[in-house]
Amino acid sequence: MAKLSIDDVDVNGKSVLMRVDFNVPLDADLRITDDRRIEMALPSIRSVISRGGRLVLMSHLGRPAGKGFEAEFSLKPVADRLAEKVGQPVGYASDTVGEDATSRFAALETGQILLLENLRFNQGEKTGDVQFAEQLAGFGQIYCNNAFGTCHRKDASMVAVPQAMVGQPRCVGNLVAKEIQYLAEVIESPQRPFVAIVGGKKVSDKINVIENLLKICDRVLIGGAMAYTFSLAKGGRVGKSFVEKEKVELARELIEKGADKLVLPSDTHCGDDFSSDCAKQVVAAGEIPDGMEGLDIGPETASLYCEIVTNAKTVVWNGPMGVFEMPPFDEGTKRVAQAIADGDAISIIGGGDSAAAVQQLGFADRVTHVSTGGGASLEMLEGKEFAAVNLLDEA
Repeated sequence: MAKLSIDDVDVNGKSVLMRVDFNVPLDADLRITDDRRIEMALPSIRSVISRGGRLVLMSHLGRPAGKGFEAEFSLKPVADRLAEKVGQPVGYASDTVGEDATSRFAALETGQILLLENLRFNQGEKTGDVQFAEQLAGFGQIYCNNAFGTCHRKDASMVAVPQAMVGQPRCVGNLVAKEIQYLAEVIESPQRPFVAIVGGKKVSDKINVIENLLKICDRVLIGGAMAYTFSLAKGGRVGKSFVEKEKVELARELIEKGADKLVLPSDTHCGDDFSSDCAKQVVAAGEIPDGMEGLDIGPETASLYCEIVTNAKTVVWNGPMGVFEMPPFDEGTKRVAQAIADGDAISIIGGGDSAAAVQQLGFADRVTHVSTGGGASLEMLEGKEFAAVNLLDEA
């Protein structure tokens, strides 16, 4: 599945149209509160400008209505922050394919960067409009996809633009290349034992992931609120825990399919309220009293999961074990994260809350790979094909 890398394309004197994921959080004053997505794009950006390319960046931010400019979703703060990061001016176009973008592109010189305004100000981005895509394609002689977080989507910038650039180099940036390396290639031929840890709130969000992982993993460990739906499927008592009653039969089927591979919690840390100072109790799984709700895996489960993880050679983790933002119900997530960080397995953290937990706990530099795409990493773990990746040139 290896794709042509931007590092292997001759960019000297050419314009590179790069799709990045600059969907960063902004506060009420439109200040960036977390610039990791900008930071992660820097290697590919520097690769182009240091080798004499002219770089045009395009991204979305938030969920504008697609009817034109909306100040709260403007990429202007991103252009300013990127300029600080690269140590040179970054041109900012106040539109995407309009007069300002066109004139600024015409004036773009070797080694310079231009950031187009939010793609989603144009309705054609979400609809995959061919005419909009062709206008964007006019800004590049080389197309580069460096936006893993949107690789599972069929937005114009992800699919129709590279389709419009057939015959020109269409490659991946460092970020997407790394995601493919770990989420696709490592999982296709893992070192064993191969262990997956799946948490989060809803079974329905992770059904396909669990089914696919049961086919390829040696063990699949279940945590988070989804464990209570499995518990109900086994005839257990769940008190006032969150459950998806309409998914109980499906959970039962997964238990049968998984057999010894599927590992469910043996105990639960519960409380009588969703707060740190609630009355707390550790009970056996399936024995949560009325008036209490499960908020984390129990200590016995945490010890078992840590032991399994310690003996693994490949670990994939998607979803926390409990309410990791609220002590003491962060303990299960912390212990599992610690075991992954201390182990010598290839460890892949599949985006979303798992990535946030690893960052928050300070373990990000002690795991092999932290994915940048929550939805995209889930779909790749499901084994889905991505049109946005498939149409790029092979290495």
